[in-house]
Amino acid sequence: MLVKTPRSLGISLLLRSWGRRRGYSAETESQTPRPEGHLPGVATSQFLRRTREHALHTPGIRWRDDESYGPQDVLANGRETRKMNMYQAVRDALSTALSKDDTAVVFGEDVNFGGVFRCTMGLAEEFGRERVFNTPLTEQGIAGFGVGLASMGHTAIAEIQFSDYIFPAFDQLVNEAAKFRYRSGGQFNVGALTVRTPTMAVGHGGLYHSQSPEGFFMGASGLKIVVPRSPIQTKGLLLASIRDPNPVIFMEPKILYRSSVEQVPTDDYTLPLSSAEILTPGNDLTLLTFGTPIYNCETAVSLLGSPPPSLARHVPESLRGASIELIDLRTILPWDVETVQKSVEKTGRLMIVHEAGKTAGIGGEIAAEIQKRCFLKLAAPVRRVTGWDTPVALQYEQFYIPDAVRILDGMMETLTY
Repeated sequence: MLVKTPRSLGISLLLRSWGRRRGYSAETESQTPRPEGHLPGVATSQFLRRTREHALHTPGIRWRDDESYGPQDVLANGRETRKMNMYQAVRDALSTALSKDDTAVVFGEDVNFGGVFRCTMGLAEEFGRERVFNTPLTEQGIAGFGVGLASMGHTAIAEIQFSDYIFPAFDQLVNEAAKFRYRSGGQFNVGALTVRTPTMAVGHGGLYHSQSPEGFFMGASGLKIVVPRSPIQTKGLLLASIRDPNPVIFMEPKILYRSSVEQVPTDDYTLPLSSAEILTPGNDLTLLTFGTPIYNCETAVSLLGSPPPSLARHVPESLRGASIELIDLRTILPWDVETVQKSVEKTGRLMIVHEAGKTAGIGGEIAAEIQKRCFLKLAAPVRRVTGWDTPVALQYEQFYIPDAVRILDGMMETLTY
């Protein structure tokens, strides 16, 4: 198979190899990073809320036990948080949904004993095996059962064990769930259906366990697609998805299940769907992404502003003060076009990052829409930094995903266009 190598990849590989080519003299030995590293990553990200006060004032949070719209400081008083990683936040959200809604059921392959990622651990014992139960190994059957269950008035929370295996369920999701309300003229709906599924690269999953299939659902009017970035976001967005009057596919970045840790409010709360969040404001370039690449983008922005000594000669001084606006899309379908448009009108530049391949990925749809709306404001073409148009690699998976170096490369080229 012939694979074209873009010029930017050559630059990326040049940046990757800087240490190997220079060797390890006494000078470079002193520049060797500490084992814990100097750059931000998931464990040290500024976007994770590690204190109770910070967690209780998450933007957009709405407490379900208080329908008033009072000041956040008042509504957050007296509430508690608990340290959780992402899979624990999923479990907490499911427990909340099951305890507040007697019609809610959780089902999927192996969910009875906790699932492969332990997201449903203990739920069967807590709520009974008639409400948390295993299914046969049939993704089409799981989705079809969920459609039927939701149409009969139950809150159906299904799990597809890996998003790589969601394709057998495609017909039930796209032809049935998405169209159910439309085909009945609004008389019936399956809005109470939520399909959870782990997604994105895990570092060694290869072609069957590291895919990002969200783009395949972009044309399925009637579905919502949500991808969280952290435990607080996961709990709030998952509960919002379960209670939304539309069927939702909730995709959980599997590498973040244990690596992302926050103080998560223990009370019942939701976060808004179809609402992007500006993580860092900026004026020179809009950097748009979701899920795991949030943290690679954070690292890339750090590299741009303060490159390590051995990388500094590749990053022009004139670019180090660039002001980058980083946006977490959160809801992929329908996406928050207004927030992105407003940002690009301000910065004049847009770069989209996602792990799925470039061709027919969601970046293409976003780029086309923003190009139409912001054409006269653009100072550079909309750029996409994505996975390659190949199956996810069995070896060297890190070279497949858009890592910090490739994102840095893309930002520099966009800023200097």
